[in-house]
Amino acid sequence: MRVVVYHKVACLVAALLSIGLSVNTAVATEEVVASGCSYDGRSLVINGKRELIFSGSIHYTRSQPDMWPDLLRKSREGGLNAISTYVFWNVHEPESGKFDFSGQNDLAKFIKLAQKNGMFVILRVGPFIQAEWNHGGLPYWLREVPDMTFRTNNEPFKRHMEKFVSKVVEEMNKEKLFASQGGPIILFQIENEYNNVAATFKEEGTKYIHWAANMALNLSTGVPVIMCKQNDAPGAVIPTCNGRNCGDTFVPVHSAKPILWTENWTAQYRVFGDPPSQRSAEDLAFSVARFFARSGTLINYYMYHGGTNYGRTGAAFVTTRYYDEAPLDEYGLYKEPKWGHLRDLHHTLRLCRKGLLWGKSSVHSISKDFEVRVYEKSDENICVAFLANANPKVDGTINFRGTSYYLPRHSISILPDCKTVVYNTQKVNAQHNARTFIVAKQTQQGNEWMMNQEPVPRYRETAVKAMEPLELFNMTKDRTDYLWYSTSFKIEDDDLPIRHDIRPVLQVSNLGHVMHAFVNGKYVGTGRGTKIEKSFVFQQPMELKTGLNHISLLNMMVGLPDSGAYMERRMAGVHTAAIQGLNTGTLDLTTNGWGHQVGLAGEFFKIYEEEGMSKVRWAPAVKNMQVTWYRRYFDAPEGTDPVALDLSSMGKGFMYVNGKPLGRYWVSYLSPLGKPSQSVYHVPRSYLKPKNNFLVIFEEHTGNPKDILIMTVKRDNICTFVSEQNPALSKSWSRKDGQLKTMGDDLSPAATLTCPDKKIINKVVFASFGNPLGMCGNFTAGSCHTPKAISLVEKLCVGKRSCTLPATGKDYDADAKCPGTASTLAVQAKCVKRKDKENN
Repeated sequence: MRVVVYHKVACLVAALLSIGLSVNTAVATEEVVASGCSYDGRSLVINGKRELIFSGSIHYTRSQPDMWPDLLRKSREGGLNAISTYVFWNVHEPESGKFDFSGQNDLAKFIKLAQKNGMFVILRVGPFIQAEWNHGGLPYWLREVPDMTFRTNNEPFKRHMEKFVSKVVEEMNKEKLFASQGGPIILFQIENEYNNVAATFKEEGTKYIHWAANMALNLSTGVPVIMCKQNDAPGAVIPTCNGRNCGDTFVPVHSAKPILWTENWTAQYRVFGDPPSQRSAEDLAFSVARFFARSGTLINYYMYHGGTNYGRTGAAFVTTRYYDEAPLDEYGLYKEPKWGHLRDLHHTLRLCRKGLLWGKSSVHSISKDFEVRVYEKSDENICVAFLANANPKVDGTINFRGTSYYLPRHSISILPDCKTVVYNTQKVNAQHNARTFIVAKQTQQGNEWMMNQEPVPRYRETAVKAMEPLELFNMTKDRTDYLWYSTSFKIEDDDLPIRHDIRPVLQVSNLGHVMHAFVNGKYVGTGRGTKIEKSFVFQQPMELKTGLNHISLLNMMVGLPDSGAYMERRMAGVHTAAIQGLNTGTLDLTTNGWGHQVGLAGEFFKIYEEEGMSKVRWAPAVKNMQVTWYRRYFDAPEGTDPVALDLSSMGKGFMYVNGKPLGRYWVSYLSPLGKPSQSVYHVPRSYLKPKNNFLVIFEEHTGNPKDILIMTVKRDNICTFVSEQNPALSKSWSRKDGQLKTMGDDLSPAATLTCPDKKIINKVVFASFGNPLGMCGNFTAGSCHTPKAISLVEKLCVGKRSCTLPATGKDYDADAKCPGTASTLAVQAKCVKRKDKENN
């Protein structure tokens, strides 16, 4: 007999969730109301019943408020019934005691929108969050509190942490957003992945974790408290898993607590210098099916929509684009087939709900890689089976209850009635799509750039002087990326090398992150660290003159650190400096006396705003200039498609539009594959006016602004790639009176194509049944191709927003003509905007 351990909390009524939703289908939602909530060893218990939770991370700070409704709608269409977000301390309390919960930081508004979409909310307060966010979410001013050590049994840290967490709870209570008040918040996270630093702090860390747990439990949240990556979560706090494969790696240690997965990484976040990184829809689906097969009942995708690190919000070396390979890409567009394949999985798992939540489980291990997991509730004739093939290379067959089931490599088949394969993680029925960037022609008109070169300061012109170079973080205080170091020195004529093949060399040891060096106002080179090793040694030859020489070093950080112990002790900037190759030997400049200028002159005058533009002189732009500000005006692209800048012609710097900081760009930092990690950058529509938008680029290195492209972003190329061996569409099945029922007579494999809102299929670019090759955007016919395919697809799809295509050989006269082929249908179609009269 299972003992139910009730946590004294209140939660929400589970809104009835639509099942089998197709892409872009409008979802009827119902605002949730309050009811009792608890948990037991199986799941969260909502409104007196156990529930399966499908959640996705969307950070309100990484998208604009006008995007929130669409992101949440698409999440609900994707089968989610919960949204997870961190709470960003350095956003809400940028100065000690001064709080901001407005505009893009309006956490309450974001949560209310989730509630209106009938979704729960997992509030991950932290307030240390990591999240590839600047300083892991901790405000910079914490570093300057006396006797401060982050995330340990340190009284100053605990005092400020408790003050902020209490403020968040106060804000949520004020808006009645906790479940006990009728709101959508069902879980409350304190701390974040503390196991990563626990060994450093030892007993003091253990004391801190117990303090944090008790502090959170004693707050008036009325919801269960979780700690991710905290196997020894104290008391009633629930430990949760983060990672790619928690179905295999998470070892439950508390039988009275449910198995929850707070971060299933949908891709890999990228840093500048990284090559492309992806995670397939098939692998992601396998991990989710594996987790639910092994008693998991809550999954959260990290991220479901990654978004954009606007301004200076990204952590050290993290790109401005965040988790673009998530089910909803950086622009909020459907990333197919990931979005659709997971939607189908969520629908299938809901068909298994009773078995998973109330059934008795059993495991049948067939071999090293093959196993069957069954959940049965015999008194209601409920049976659910997961047939797994964990071998990454070899397909196989399992005999289960007298029937043979084919299992592709690295796949799980889900049988909601222990008979019928409704879903296989390796067989994708969802459509595919390809993203395109279209140059907005009207933005190229009047492509006239003006420039203003940032002055290179000399020692005597700087305000802060010291014998040695001062530490960068302490000087900039996270208010700018930039700090100038300047020094001057005299040399005699006979100090200079006599030989023509010898030149003086500037050597600087630097703690990170990037440095541009100027000697007597002339650029001599750039040095940089990496995400893994921030420090570097810069060595470049230069020209010196007899008499007074000036060295100016523009140092910058690319985000503060976001993880690890003793973050408050991290340093950056110039460490030592010397001149090598002189006749008199090496000249050590480390204690020569240094001047410091915090920030850029252009930042001080705010020349990225129209009001500050007149404070400096502008001239017609010239390419390949260092430390130079460029500006131009442009009209917004027509329509509502997302907008982006192609900065392939630039080097490294910072972007602004209409005075708003878009973020850092770094195109000159190439990955091992010889390409930049990011060359296209998001411009939110909400930042733009119809006419005369003011674009400002600060280029540190070299670039040609006239080749910058302003583009719109689309996913209008839609595709399908479905085999005869695929199961029928998952929406063909439903539950009625506890039993699995079909939604129609035809359960043959099929494919669907659906255009985005207000668009229709106007052209079939490619269609083939047999053994087509390639992927969406570059399909080619294989050795077997049936001519009938394209005419049939055109008949069923052209002129329509959505169509369903048969995926069996008999429909294409292929049965006899293509023996032994993959028997696969591949189609690519083009979507276009409906004519105005069709929209009305």
